[in-house]
Amino acid sequence: MIGTLINAGSILAASFLGILIGERLNESIRKALMNVLGLPVILIGLKMAFETDNILIPTISIALGTVIGEFIGIERGLESIGERIERRVRRGRFTEGFVTATLIYCVGPMAILGPIQEGLTGDNSILLAKSMLDGVASIALASALGIGVAFSSLSVLLYQGFFSLLALQISSLMNEAMIHEFTATGGLLIVGIGINLLELRKLKVGNMLPALVIAPLIAFVT
Repeated sequence: MIGTLINAGSILAASFLGILIGERLNESIRKALMNVLGLPVILIGLKMAFETDNILIPTISIALGTVIGEFIGIERGLESIGERIERRVRRGRFTEGFVTATLIYCVGPMAILGPIQEGLTGDNSILLAKSMLDGVASIALASALGIGVAFSSLSVLLYQGFFSLLALQISSLMNEAMIHEFTATGGLLIVGIGINLLELRKLKVGNMLPALVIAPLIAFVT
């Protein structure tokens, strides 16, 4: 869990630094930062998406995952968590910052492979690298979206901590093909986040999260 604690701490510290910087930036600069951040997010997502060995798997997974997510109301659930905290904090675009940062930091191969590696071997090198990447992203996100980004460190702590505690069980079920399809499907979700950051279209990426479970399951049975 040490790597996950460092990861959450880096997000928290960098977010407050971003908030300090953000208070000195006008709205046009903040919006420009968000637009610029959306471009590399899309690039990262596309790079991950190309790891698929069968394009039908992420396609079907996204479709089924969205149906399940819409039915359950995952996006609304994430927003409700943010809104409850926002009523106490009452600062900035809290909900947007919390949801956007949570999805960015928790969706991707590093967020699952890092804690699994640490849980099995004690090697936290993946999570240390992720901490640096998340820290840089937190400065940019928090400067534009405020303190909600800092609270996403709790999501990272819970999400990655879960995989650390269940590392042995999860790793026994994940073969190379399953990891490829998980990564590719996660990449598509990252692209969706980038589109939201660029304000091209509002996609409910949170409702697509079940696809991350469906993709490796399809890879396992095919």
